Amino acid sequence: MPVAHDPVFCGDRVLGDPRRLLAVLSQAYVAIDTAGQVRAWNPAARATFGFSFEQVCGEDLAKLIIPVRFRRRHRDALARLAAGGSGRLLGQRLQLCAVHRDGHEFPIEMTLAVTDEGAGLVFHAFVQDVTTAQRVSRFTDVEAAVSRGLLEAGSSAAAAVGVVQAVGERMGWPVVELWEADEHRQLLSCVARHQAPELSLGPFAVDELESGVGLPGRVYQRGQPVWITDLAADTTSFRSRAAARIGLHVAVGVPVSTGGTILGALCVYGDRTEDPEDTLTALLTGIAARIGQYLERRRAEELTVELARTKDEFLAMVTHELRNPLAVITGASSVLEEDLATFSADEQRAQLRTITRSAQRLSVMAEDLLDLARLESGHLVLRPVDTDLCMIIREAVDAATAAADDKKQVLLVHVPPRLDMRADPGRLRQVADNLLSNAIKYTPAGGTITVTAEATDRDGIVWTVADTGIGIPAADRPHLFRRFYRASTAVQRRIPGTGLGLVITRTIIERHDGSIGLAEPEVTGTTFVIRLPRMPPQP
Repeated sequence: MPVAHDPVFCGDRVLGDPRRLLAVLSQAYVAIDTAGQVRAWNPAARATFGFSFEQVCGEDLAKLIIPVRFRRRHRDALARLAAGGSGRLLGQRLQLCAVHRDGHEFPIEMTLAVTDEGAGLVFHAFVQDVTTAQRVSRFTDVEAAVSRGLLEAGSSAAAAVGVVQAVGERMGWPVVELWEADEHRQLLSCVARHQAPELSLGPFAVDELESGVGLPGRVYQRGQPVWITDLAADTTSFRSRAAARIGLHVAVGVPVSTGGTILGALCVYGDRTEDPEDTLTALLTGIAARIGQYLERRRAEELTVELARTKDEFLAMVTHELRNPLAVITGASSVLEEDLATFSADEQRAQLRTITRSAQRLSVMAEDLLDLARLESGHLVLRPVDTDLCMIIREAVDAATAAADDKKQVLLVHVPPRLDMRADPGRLRQVADNLLSNAIKYTPAGGTITVTAEATDRDGIVWTVADTGIGIPAADRPHLFRRFYRASTAVQRRIPGTGLGLVITRTIIERHDGSIGLAEPEVTGTTFVIRLPRMPPQP
């Protein structure tokens, strides 16, 4: 007789092993006849495949748990066995793919046996869901690939790309992202993204997010793993909605940290529903911890290199940019001391002007160094007030006109009558002076400098300063806003400079919650593009 509380067999006949043993067996047990109809189904089979005994009894097994693409092969094999064909499949551990009642496929390991029950052959399958075992094996492969990638990477950027590729390809995640925090800008930047080749990300593929925004922002803000089991239902995030539109359904993110400091977030996005799972979270957390340790180590190494480079460049700047005006001052002073009595009044004034110009040059360098230190340490506070950017630009252009006229350059200004914003006018004037001074300095005689400013649709301002000068080589562009760095074109032409003006300019703009960058290279010249919000900067 069937077991009372959990039926196993169709009909009254006992098939194979005792019923009670099969009822408590941890492995799924399924029996079918030569027509492929289910004759037995124990409780473990229900737990494995999601169907109850009543739902499967007498039904075609192929339609229940075998993927469509394998059903013909299943039926052909069953027919061969029923006809007394080769039994090489019997008793062997077979690795197959099955379908759960909810539609998702999963790997199984099956052992097949056959008995003659008088009325016909019965095939007995003992099935084990090996999803966890395969996942553990895959996790081991992923961890090994990540460790190898971090070990072999020549830079932080290369390591980031290798990590997301290893996680995406070896675990089958359509999208994997690694985000790194920029504390100075209070933003998260996507430093590497892996996507399945057939996937078009569209609006989902943003490169910067604020803390608390989207999955990466939430992970960074909370400092703990976050699961999104249904991206379409996550109405709080525009990225979740964009992900759902391209066929992504689930996402999980874990913090990248070291020594209690959150450095960023590692996020994966899947194309099928998956419930929160401790094993997966633990794997991603372990990978994120390795990334954090690597980034901390690389930062320390890169900081050492950066300090050495900065020291060398500072010494070079002192040697050339400070020594030259000091030599001029010393020389002019010596000449005045020795020949003052023989100099006419005009000659004396000429020597004094030489000394004054050199002293002013030294004063500008000292102020630049102090400004940079104050701005980057946060000790210099912006004082935003209601400001007209166009007035600042016009005043800076008026002040620069004499220098442009000396080189027979054309200064063009295209700005509206007013552009009201909340900003520190003194610091924005410093930006305008720096950019115009550079444009004039690096543009040959007869060139053109063009300044534009306009409002954008997003309550912001775009401000550009373009010149037809010597330009900036592609290799120099990524380093342009680095302390003491000077483009190779300027060094080759021996054009004086400290390499501090653009660093200060960028710091001021970013303290106004704005950004500055280079437009795509023209045939000649350089174009700086500044984007500023009209609202006051955050305190």
